[in-house]
Amino acid sequence: MAIINSIITWVMKKRMHDIELFMKYPLEVQDELFTKLISEAKNTEFGKTHGFAEVSNQEQFRKQVPVFAYEDIHPYIERNMKGEQNLLWPSDIKWFAKSSGTTNARSKFIPVSYEALEDCHFKGGKDMLSIYCNNFPETEMFDGKGLTIGGSQQVNQFDSESESFYGDVSAVIMSNLPYWTRFVRTPSLDIALMDEWEEKIEKMANHTIEENVTSISGVPTWTIVLLQRILEITGAKHIKEVWPNLEVFFHGAVAFGPYKGIFKKLTGPEGISYLETYNASEGFFGIQDQKNSDEMLLMLDYGVYYEFIPYEEIHKDDPKVIGLGDVKVGEQYAILISTNAGLWRYKIGDTVQFTSVSPYRIKISGRTKHFINAFGEEVVVENAERAVSIAAEQTGAEVINFTAAPKYFGENEKGAHEWVIEFTDEPNDLEEFTKALDASLRKINSDYDAKRHKGLALSLPIVHKAEPGCFYRWMKKRGKLGGQNKVPRLSNTREYLDDLLEMLQGAEA
Repeated sequence: MAIINSIITWVMKKRMHDIELFMKYPLEVQDELFTKLISEAKNTEFGKTHGFAEVSNQEQFRKQVPVFAYEDIHPYIERNMKGEQNLLWPSDIKWFAKSSGTTNARSKFIPVSYEALEDCHFKGGKDMLSIYCNNFPETEMFDGKGLTIGGSQQVNQFDSESESFYGDVSAVIMSNLPYWTRFVRTPSLDIALMDEWEEKIEKMANHTIEENVTSISGVPTWTIVLLQRILEITGAKHIKEVWPNLEVFFHGAVAFGPYKGIFKKLTGPEGISYLETYNASEGFFGIQDQKNSDEMLLMLDYGVYYEFIPYEEIHKDDPKVIGLGDVKVGEQYAILISTNAGLWRYKIGDTVQFTSVSPYRIKISGRTKHFINAFGEEVVVENAERAVSIAAEQTGAEVINFTAAPKYFGENEKGAHEWVIEFTDEPNDLEEFTKALDASLRKINSDYDAKRHKGLALSLPIVHKAEPGCFYRWMKKRGKLGGQNKVPRLSNTREYLDDLLEMLQGAEA
């Protein structure tokens, strides 16, 4: 263990030097990376189709290569999954990160190259630890083990003839980690990669109780479920009675604000530190690098070339796109990425706001569409509208308007989605409508289905009936009648929902 700790310390110091370098010369680092990506991919099918060999600068790249959504690039990915190579990226693509569905598919599959694993996902993990150790030099984190709470999908083979594999990005990463990491993390891979979550949580709890856990990495939703189960098994009042040396929770994927209160209760009066990361199936993009700020440093040497669409251009067919050097503090942008896994000018769907340009720091400000992603379920408007339509058809109802938002974890309550729905024809049984809505959404969206599995993280939705005309009056009150104004179908905050519920309660009083 002492040798491993020495190696880790050496790697940390080297990476802090590299981070300081790209903070000092951000545009130069991105320029060099851009040139390397174009050069390496010029002989791929995509590179030949879009004239990479003739691209000499970033402006020319923008003229020759259109902006891509998943649906646009999916034909290449589908061929890649069947074994064809040198399509989007020159090295063989054998791994695919399974993510939540789009309008046309229940799930999407993001290519993960060897280069993306090494230079993006793995480097992001190293930098996360390096930054934490730099901010807390007195840390004793490496005297114990890191508890990793992976995704809900283990690695699977596409078919018996294929040599390609897919799984949640966390499962793909864990399956490819160096052997020596097994000595510094817990639980064992056979447990970490289980896909039956009820059994997995039980085994993780029992397996890790006796370990000296000093750090936790995961999504807040599943971490809460695990910690609550450990407290039930041990009878401890808080988790530091079980793991007295627990220092830090590394978290990402969903906004952490709503979870702070419950984590404070779970971890006890001494508390722990928190560090946020911005990582996704498509790559690892940002790390919170300051103790007292929730801003994240944009990581510029991970094989990801960044472009940005100004907020007012997001929904245009041919949006204006700018480079990193032209972004402004306080403005919101949709992110485009070109990566060392063959995603080119790809819209990941997130919007960010720059809080600093020296160095480049960001906050995630939302999605390019209305959505709910409070628990990692990534439910988009298309999912919700399809599910409502199916539920209405099955229960003899007709829906005129609806909106939904998350109901966050309470001390003794699971999370849920809470809906206000206005019917022109009410369902015969609101409970049956609610169950049909839930079942439809589970079929449409695999990430929501995983969170609803046996009620471990999300409970059955809560549905309120709105009296006729409720949404009209609400929109009128907000000055949003007519024109292009629409009822916001989904929101990741409770701003709209709580306002509507207040109206409903006022009408009932």
